Amino acid sequence: MLATIISHPSCHQHRMPEGHPECPERLDAINNRLLTSGVDGLVMHRQAPAVTREQLLRVHEADYLDSLEQASPSEGIVAFDTDVYLSPGTLEAARHAAGAAAHGVDLVMAGETDAVFCNVRPPGHHAEPDRAMGFCLYNNVAIAATHALEHHGLERVAIVDFDVHHGNGTQTMFYDEPRVLFCSSFQHPFYPGTPVDVNVEHIVNVPLPATCTSDEFRAAISERWLPALAEFKPQLLLISAGFDAHEEDDMSSIGLTDRDYQWVSEQLRTLVDDSREGADASQHCRGIVSTLEGGYNLSALGRSAVAHIKALAKL
Repeated sequence: MLATIISHPSCHQHRMPEGHPECPERLDAINNRLLTSGVDGLVMHRQAPAVTREQLLRVHEADYLDSLEQASPSEGIVAFDTDVYLSPGTLEAARHAAGAAAHGVDLVMAGETDAVFCNVRPPGHHAEPDRAMGFCLYNNVAIAATHALEHHGLERVAIVDFDVHHGNGTQTMFYDEPRVLFCSSFQHPFYPGTPVDVNVEHIVNVPLPATCTSDEFRAAISERWLPALAEFKPQLLLISAGFDAHEEDDMSSIGLTDRDYQWVSEQLRTLVDDSREGADASQHCRGIVSTLEGGYNLSALGRSAVAHIKALAKL
């Protein structure tokens, strides 16, 4: 079964101030690496639909959505919140970024693929129900999770987030939702500075020191994430795929490499393969939908994202 890449041309039209790291070239870095590695011809490509307001309202407040529409400029770039900017093409890009994640769920549930990567921007995991922050407007992975729960009727959805920043928005949205297991690894203390020491069984936060090495990262994932995921038995796995903990990325101090992203992706892929060995179909993990979050060194981003895609696609 072929893996699938979902994207949309509008994701290039979200503009940030000159020199901002969250730039359209991030998508090109991944696309170019897919081509030069030969992976591009081994996967399916799909164009993302736009998210619906109904899908957005499952995780975001109506007043917040309206405020984004009202603030959207007809020209130029305006600051909407700290580290959040709007340009004329921003909301169209955000609608397709969120729509890509939901569409990935649809493709997996229809049995058309069992591994999806959404090469989209803006990212989403910092967006809270009523606030944009940290480059994020709509929480793409949360929209995908609620789509799986409410539209497809799943009972157990897992989200894993290996971006170097804590997925505060995702944690907030599912804090009281035990149908969603949220596992997040991140540099700590670091942006966004939200509480990570929570006494909630279905939230597994793994704070990492700024000096974290590959071995420490792999040990933390093996000891904290993998047992929790095995016990939870997700019917669908979603990934907030941020590559900004890479040693070449100036956004953080953690020193991961391309091989670490390949390794963690291989571990997550086994959840799909191993679950199929059981007799009870309700325990099966139908597949994986991964959506791009951070990663700002273009060379490291392209290499790491393709290593991630190859592992999910078993290439």
